[in-house]
Amino acid sequence: MAQVRTFVGLDVHVGQTVAAVLDVGSGELRRQRLSGKASEVAGFVGGLEGPVRATYEAGPTGFALARELAAAGVDCVVCAPGLIPRGASDRIKTDQRDAERLVRLLMAGELRPVTVPSLEEEGLRDLVRRERICAAS
Repeated sequence: MAQVRTFVGLDVHVGQTVAAVLDVGSGELRRQRLSGKASEVAGFVGGLEGPVRATYEAGPTGFALARELAAAGVDCVVCAPGLIPRGASDRIKTDQRDAERLVRLLMAGELRPVTVPSLEEEGLRDLVRRERICAAS
């Protein structure tokens, strides 16, 4: 991939997403509040000056956003939440701070990516989880 022009850290929730966008050329960091829809987030990120590299934490929203970003031509790193470096005094959590921390760690190469499963693999994983929950009930 060509040298990255724009880095994006996304704090993703079902109802909304906060994006921290860092333009490498100008050094400008800006924030944008978006809906929680993967297609709208991917449209916003895909419309930034490229090449673009984005990241967000793996979580209950699944991997639809990673697939949408890939379809928009955006390099996306889905990272493991438990492996994100955190300072001892980093106790205040806000969506904006989380997004900004993710974009800085992405630029520094400090994030551990997880494998984005195919739709079939993700469906099978969800089925196995449901079976375990039903068996435990």
